[in-house]
Amino acid sequence: MDPTPAPARRTTVRTGLVGLLRPAVEAASRALAPAGRALAPVTGAVSTLGWAVLAGTVVAWWAGLRYAWLELVVVAILLTVALLAAVVFVLGRFRYAVDLDLAQQRVTVGDRAVGRLDVRNDSPRAVLPSVMELPVGAGTASFPVPRLRPGANHEEIFTVPTHKRSVISVGPVRSVRADPLGLLRREVVWTEPEELFVHPRVKNLSGSSTGFLKDLEGRVTTDISNSDVSFHALRDYVPGDDRRHIHWKTTARTGQLMVRQFEETRRSHLAVLLSTRAEDYAHDDEFELAVSVCGSLGLQAIKEDRGVTVLVNDGNLRGDHRTRLLDDLSRVDPTPKRTSLVDVARVAGMTISDASVVSFVVGSRVSPTELRAASARLPQDVKVMAIQCVPGASLSRHAIAELVVLTIGELGELPLALRRMND
Repeated sequence: MDPTPAPARRTTVRTGLVGLLRPAVEAASRALAPAGRALAPVTGAVSTLGWAVLAGTVVAWWAGLRYAWLELVVVAILLTVALLAAVVFVLGRFRYAVDLDLAQQRVTVGDRAVGRLDVRNDSPRAVLPSVMELPVGAGTASFPVPRLRPGANHEEIFTVPTHKRSVISVGPVRSVRADPLGLLRREVVWTEPEELFVHPRVKNLSGSSTGFLKDLEGRVTTDISNSDVSFHALRDYVPGDDRRHIHWKTTARTGQLMVRQFEETRRSHLAVLLSTRAEDYAHDDEFELAVSVCGSLGLQAIKEDRGVTVLVNDGNLRGDHRTRLLDDLSRVDPTPKRTSLVDVARVAGMTISDASVVSFVVGSRVSPTELRAASARLPQDVKVMAIQCVPGASLSRHAIAELVVLTIGELGELPLALRRMND
């Protein structure tokens, strides 16, 4: 009698069967692999409707033959013909050379953005008609491509709507073949996606409009320097001093070499604090006006070669170049946030130590109390102003303690509003 327990014997039998069947399964997989690769373009292109029709075909054939139901056999035949016809539509090789070209990758809101799609047949044989699909933002444009002879090409010109500031993803271009019933759909991707930056509208500010930035020599510090633009005092000459700074009149009078000593200065640095909290704006138009005001101030500071830092509720924007600033502003959107303007001002006070002017750019729902609290988080020697963007409102100026608040109703009022800063 076999002393091995029954469960152990069953486990041994199962392990033995698996060992015997594994080579057969692997051999079958290798044999069917070419067929699977050949059918991959079809099986990978079956739509949801296609799978449902395929399942219905199998059921109709089984039930019709099992129960000798003539009507079901006819249905099965029709569904089979439809599936075979769909396969014919999607078979065949794509040998296209596709070129996607955007005339400009950066435009301003409302400007015309034009692109070109060029499809060329690089195969030695004619290519059957197909459809090129081009995703543009949340939508998709379709372009029918006719039958192309070897070396022939087909060109399409398209425009991209730019009625709203944003970053629009254009592409990737994909060719599509599908049957009329939508049972099979075969796609091939030909290009990488490209980004179209729709910049906000900005207002060119003249020098007279930026009187609040007129401290051309920057804020004077208490650091002493041997070379700068702000004269401070005279001292005795020390070997190694720049002889260009010798004060010859005093040297002639005292009989001892004397050199000029200067106070270090720093150039004006503008910090723009743009609120991106959705609760600070009554509607989208207010936020778009605020973004345009922010861009206008930043570009003017860059144009005058002044330092500029742009802060939003979730970080900083790049203010080192006009294109990079506008690119970042194209991505900004109002979102519900816990961080308020006071929190942004606190961060600015700790991180932007060299700011000489700080401008809050906010919507109509920011209260005077919040503006005053945000201003209190900044150093006392910094000049602070606020621009409240309320489309349709009349241009006005009022003060909250030492904080000057400008209210503008449209972007064109910004230069005049800035000139009123010193009234």
